[in-house]
Amino acid sequence: MHPAKSRTGRNRADSRPPRPPRPARPFALWREVLTAYAAPALTAGTAGVITGQRDLAVAACTSIAGTSAVVAFLIGTWLRRGGRPRRWTTTVPRGVLTAVLVIATVGTAGALGWFTAEWLPAHTAVPAAPWLERLRVDLPVSAALATTIVTLRWRGTAAASLT
Repeated sequence: MHPAKSRTGRNRADSRPPRPPRPARPFALWREVLTAYAAPALTAGTAGVITGQRDLAVAACTSIAGTSAVVAFLIGTWLRRGGRPRRWTTTVPRGVLTAVLVIATVGTAGALGWFTAEWLPAHTAVPAAPWLERLRVDLPVSAALATTIVTLRWRGTAAASLT
């Protein structure tokens, strides 16, 4: 006789009541900001080191990861709004909310990248440099990724806490 089966032939695990689902981990802004910084810094930094692109390795820890952390903080703070989410952010479908926020942050980050790369050297003593040109791509891409991840994670925990 197999030890896991009872005399009736039923598995003991079948007779146990099902476990209740685990509650969703609460949305912790500090954890999201830390992850938003560490993930791109490690991935892009490693890619820069392996491929020998020193500028990518430096940008990974500055403009790429820094932008991700700032955007994660701003979006997370805005979504939480003092612990009470805005009604429309919880009723609009998850994909629509994410798309709206991504479009807004990418547009803002793209404008900031253009402003920094074009206007700043032309109107100030800051010289034009290759790292300034990187901002045109680094800022919008980092903003898109951070916004998507934070919005989806927040919405998952917000939906669980509202039910």
